[in-house]
Amino acid sequence: MFVRRVRNGVQRYGAFKCIGAGSRTLSSLDNLDHEERLDGCLLSLPSNAKVVICGGGVMGAAVAYHLSKRGWGAQTVVIEKEKVGTGSRWYSSGLVGAFKPSLAQVKIAQSSIQLLKDLESRGRPTGWKQCGSLLLARTRDRMTVYRRMKSQSVSWGIECELVSPKRCQEIWPMLNVDDVLGGLWIPGDGVGDTHLFCMSLMREAVANGVGVMEDCSITAVHSKEGKVSGIDTTHGSIECQYFVNCAGFWARQIGQLAKPQVKVPLLPCEHYYLHTKRIDNLDPMTPVVRDPDGYIYLRERDGCILAGGFEPIAKPVYEEEIRNAEQRCVSEDWDHFHVLLQEIIKRVPSLSQAVLHKLCNGLEAFSPDCKWIVGETPEMFNYHVAAGMKTVGISAAGGVAEATVDEIVDGYTKYDMYELDINRFLGLHNNKRFLRDRMKEVPGVHYGLPYPFYEFEMGRNLRLSPIYPTLRDKGAVFGQVMGYERPTWFESIDKSTATPDIPQPFKIAHTKTFGKPHWFDTVQREYWACREAVGLADYSSFTKIDLQSQGNEVVDLLQYLCSNNVDVPVGSIIHTGMQNERGGYENDCSLARITENHYMMIAPTIQQTRCKVWLKRHLPRNGAVTLSDVTSMYTAICILGPFTRSLLSELTDTDLSPSNFPFFTFKELDVGLANGIRAMNLTHTGELGYVLYIPNEFALHVYNRLITVGEKYGISHVGYYATRSLRVEKFFAFWGQDLDTMTTPLECGRTWRVKFDKDIPFIGRDALLRQREEGIRRQYVQLLLTDHDHELDLWSWGGEPIYRDGNYCGQTTTTSYGFTFKKQVCLGFVQNLDEDGVPQKVTNDYVLSGHYEIDIAGIRYAAKVNLHSPNLPTKYPDKERDVYQATRKLHESNQFLGRHYQP
Repeated sequence: MFVRRVRNGVQRYGAFKCIGAGSRTLSSLDNLDHEERLDGCLLSLPSNAKVVICGGGVMGAAVAYHLSKRGWGAQTVVIEKEKVGTGSRWYSSGLVGAFKPSLAQVKIAQSSIQLLKDLESRGRPTGWKQCGSLLLARTRDRMTVYRRMKSQSVSWGIECELVSPKRCQEIWPMLNVDDVLGGLWIPGDGVGDTHLFCMSLMREAVANGVGVMEDCSITAVHSKEGKVSGIDTTHGSIECQYFVNCAGFWARQIGQLAKPQVKVPLLPCEHYYLHTKRIDNLDPMTPVVRDPDGYIYLRERDGCILAGGFEPIAKPVYEEEIRNAEQRCVSEDWDHFHVLLQEIIKRVPSLSQAVLHKLCNGLEAFSPDCKWIVGETPEMFNYHVAAGMKTVGISAAGGVAEATVDEIVDGYTKYDMYELDINRFLGLHNNKRFLRDRMKEVPGVHYGLPYPFYEFEMGRNLRLSPIYPTLRDKGAVFGQVMGYERPTWFESIDKSTATPDIPQPFKIAHTKTFGKPHWFDTVQREYWACREAVGLADYSSFTKIDLQSQGNEVVDLLQYLCSNNVDVPVGSIIHTGMQNERGGYENDCSLARITENHYMMIAPTIQQTRCKVWLKRHLPRNGAVTLSDVTSMYTAICILGPFTRSLLSELTDTDLSPSNFPFFTFKELDVGLANGIRAMNLTHTGELGYVLYIPNEFALHVYNRLITVGEKYGISHVGYYATRSLRVEKFFAFWGQDLDTMTTPLECGRTWRVKFDKDIPFIGRDALLRQREEGIRRQYVQLLLTDHDHELDLWSWGGEPIYRDGNYCGQTTTTSYGFTFKKQVCLGFVQNLDEDGVPQKVTNDYVLSGHYEIDIAGIRYAAKVNLHSPNLPTKYPDKERDVYQATRKLHESNQFLGRHYQP
């Protein structure tokens, strides 16, 4: 009835007309048409400034505010092409929630909430109301998500409560709860007014000396020697040292004005806001309701209901067509909105009798992975981005701005921002056709079920290794990382029904459960192939960088950047961290010394942009060291297992015996009829084997030879999930999952890889020496669940709280099933928290003396703790493999290993 009435009304009266009879009187909701104006703006631009901020929205205002609080107000200028705070208040939900997908995002949101409260306490209006929020669940899996959130809330410092359907209706009496299984009540959440928040921030900034220039557009951002040097605008030029792109919706276009161009991968989609007329007796403290299984949310605003959502299939729009804030408000598409409208009426049936005030279609920009985009850009130093807030800018602005300003003023931030860093992208992510393809799917992720190992279905088949078609036809099921299609596992192919001339279909991995996954048995077979026969894995996505110099400059550079000693014999491989000034990991990599002045660096796939930026930041200005990204030049095939030496020996004339080609060394081999293969005697999993870096033109030939000769050794294709299980069981830390910019080698058991006595002091040495003297405040551990049934119980997937003697002490990072242990294996960090929650010194004795439990969705499972990499039982023992300890070394490295072994 309501749907039909709304559609007929819109057709009769046109967009944004009142639906229903009666005169239209000015209500508090009509105040949304009112926008405040900022006093004290600049009449002309200064010739120079330290920082220029592009964008006078809430993000730009927050950055200006935090810069002014750090004493940089008089050196900061904000450029706004229209008026500060411009943008219809009809097109903002104002939802403020603390729960986010990760701890870093939670801390950022909590900082934003605190800023809202602080401004209100000083008399600056923000529209903040702590009305709480109610999350509804229609499915068992959604309730599992809420139980996991409830257990995580202890470590994240968020008050919340699991509630029954009856309690849900008590909190929000208008709800229909017939299909609701339960919910999560978060009393600390609330709502705010983005426009008021923006204006209050900017007024504080102006009061502290920040200059604001309205009706001024940026036309170019210039650089000198790779750093920001100034900007051009329609009102003149400014010399500056830093530039912050807070242009929001237009951040991608502003990036294109830079010289060289800065890539900010954002694209807008239609986003709907439904406003009703006043509803009698609606409590102004009515909580926000989120119903993610129906893609919708509802909130009270000035006595009315505002409803919206994140539909599963969105409508992208090209931003070049939108020139100003007014044009962001586009015509509504009732057919597209219908899926959300049906769910709104289903959830609150009484709304079918409400009178519609407006249906607003406002464009919002999203990133390709549905995360915020923050940080210094790879193309230009001192060019920072804070954009892509995906409709919840009010929740993010305070914390993101604080982190951005910390990086500008101090060079680092207390927040671990790597998952939000713009360096997580490549140029391909800024391709407009890619963005338009991916954006159909991205907004729906906002309310989608956060199953483990989520994979996008759009924007696929992009970066492919030369052996990709063959792997696909062998049953590979793919996951995507940095645009690369990487096999996750291999399904069995029914040869009786398969047609040789017809390629197998492309299959995308999925894990749509929080318990035992459907791929368990397949991955188990692949795991045992690696331990007892031969497994073949595609490592082509790994970051590969060549570093060279004419003289000794490359050695000196790497000695400065790396905490391990890289000045080792030619042919050696070094596993090392690259630390920041606080001792945290900027990169975790392997370095093969090809010649005296030539190294090949192998780093995690997700580090491809990030590690290049870190290296370029420290390259000698005279060009003495050259850096070449050779990731796309080589296909990397890893062969794992006890028979790999025998297999490879049949394909090369090189002596592969331990005395000639020991563990953790490099050789250039001829394999089959191909030459120039860079072979490394390691697998990154703790198993025996080799990684072969093959020039692309030889890749298929080498692959075919390996498969043909490997049949007698029981060779099998293996995917990422099997190799991941191997490394978790062997207690191997991995950057981006266990290691990050806040984690030090001393905390994660790699002190023995830190060479404090090198002739060239490395970055972070002083911080690590202080930590060694004072003691660590957390320790990396391996935990084996002892009373967990992997067939029936929910699994640990990472982020679960760890308890020691009944008290919270940390959380898990990476988890997997250990097929040798026959137990769930969890890696994570343990702290020694006092009564006030302050971390104290952690020792081995402290860790080993406790009784541990891991909380999985509200159920605690007993766990056994390990501090050292275990030597797993095997049918094929090997001294080289067993002596290598990835975490906390127990043996002398030269007891069994060759002279080149340099872990």
